[in-house]
Amino acid sequence: MGIPKYIVAGPSEMLAITGKGIPEILLKKKHFLWPLQKCTRLDISPVNYSFQVQAMSAEKLPFYLPAVFTIGPKVLDETNYESLIKYAKLMSNSEKESTHIKDLVKGVIEGETRVLAACMTMEQIFKGTKEFKQQVFDKVQLELNQFGLYIYNANVKQLVDVPGHEYFSYLGQKTQMEAANQAKIDVAEARMKGEIGSKLRDGETKQNAAKIDAETFIISTIRQGEGKKEEIRVKTEIKIFENQREAEVVQATAELAKKKAGWSQTARLAEVEAEKAVAIREAELQMEVEKKKAFAETAKLKAELLSKATVEYDVKVQEANSELYKRQKEAEAALFESQKKAEAQKASADAELYTRQQAANSELYAKQREAEGVEMTGKAEATYLGSILKELNHNYPALRDYLMINNRIYQEIASTNAQAVSGMQPKISIWSGSNSGDNGEGGSGLKDVAGLYRMLPPLLQTVHEQTGMQPPAWLGTLPESK
Repeated sequence: MGIPKYIVAGPSEMLAITGKGIPEILLKKKHFLWPLQKCTRLDISPVNYSFQVQAMSAEKLPFYLPAVFTIGPKVLDETNYESLIKYAKLMSNSEKESTHIKDLVKGVIEGETRVLAACMTMEQIFKGTKEFKQQVFDKVQLELNQFGLYIYNANVKQLVDVPGHEYFSYLGQKTQMEAANQAKIDVAEARMKGEIGSKLRDGETKQNAAKIDAETFIISTIRQGEGKKEEIRVKTEIKIFENQREAEVVQATAELAKKKAGWSQTARLAEVEAEKAVAIREAELQMEVEKKKAFAETAKLKAELLSKATVEYDVKVQEANSELYKRQKEAEAALFESQKKAEAQKASADAELYTRQQAANSELYAKQREAEGVEMTGKAEATYLGSILKELNHNYPALRDYLMINNRIYQEIASTNAQAVSGMQPKISIWSGSNSGDNGEGGSGLKDVAGLYRMLPPLLQTVHEQTGMQPPAWLGTLPESK
């Protein structure tokens, strides 16, 4: 037996010993290494891994999540011995800073981060950074436990915009503009208080009221747009859930049909095998009967019937073999036909499932595009009305008149009134009588009577033309129209 070699591990190392006398793996800080034993030094110091994970929120907004993870195996103690055994088995042949381990850690972190981000909105991720970091930490640690790795520290940095999707940039610009506008409002208010004083309190009250009305209108418009957007999103999710359930039903139906085909095939094979066994047994019994008969005939008839019995025996054997071969071919043909039917049913189920999946995807895409169009139209109309109202100094009657003119409401009203009076043909008759003063009529009383008498003919003529009625005979008759 050879001389053992004494080996001591460094402060950040661990000795993994395998070989003779060791059932699996032995972890030590110092050890006598005997012949037929092998020792591997494990570096258990943690290593920093920096990643920039690209994920997508529940609103389908992409973003970058920079993160730095400090990962390594735990220091050996009674609680984590099994964890170090896993690390020694799975990771001892790779350097900790190698591409293999880095890709492994990166894959785990990216997968868990994307799954978690897909369940949260961008606002939830941004405001709940601490909870988001803790959830990512817990889920990644759960996956790394199977490799014997432990997260010593995890630092999730601020979220970064993906080029082409500048969500945080626009959010920052919005905050900056709100602060700048608020500062301008404060400066204007201080100047107003210093220069004008109490005389413009009433004017300031009216301005603030108009501003509050405008902001209320804008916020109401935004809330309506958000409500429509949420309603469309809920309807879309319900449609997706229904499509998924239909796909699962189709898949379950296909699996059931496949299993039924397998069971039918098994039953058919069992029936064929039973028929074969019965046929073989019948042939064997028939053969034994014929042998017994031949033996009896041979014993009885001796040599003269020996040749005849032999010939009969050969004929029976040939018939039995022919019958057996025929039944085997029939069973193989039935089995082949059952297999082809099962394959055809499976292909049909796969085609139908693919067709429904494509139809569901197309409908989902159309609904998404329709929702985006409604949202963009609402935002554009709100922005357009807000800008017009601002240019009109928040004069709502002027805005109403502008919208009615722009939408040709006044023109339509005028056209409707013109159509209402179209076709009317009023008849106007003008009668004139000579006024010759008193003309010997002897006073104003007779003049009034004469004026009344002159008024009757045109009045009766007008009534006749409009209604067709004739005056009474005692009052007079109208001249015939030419």
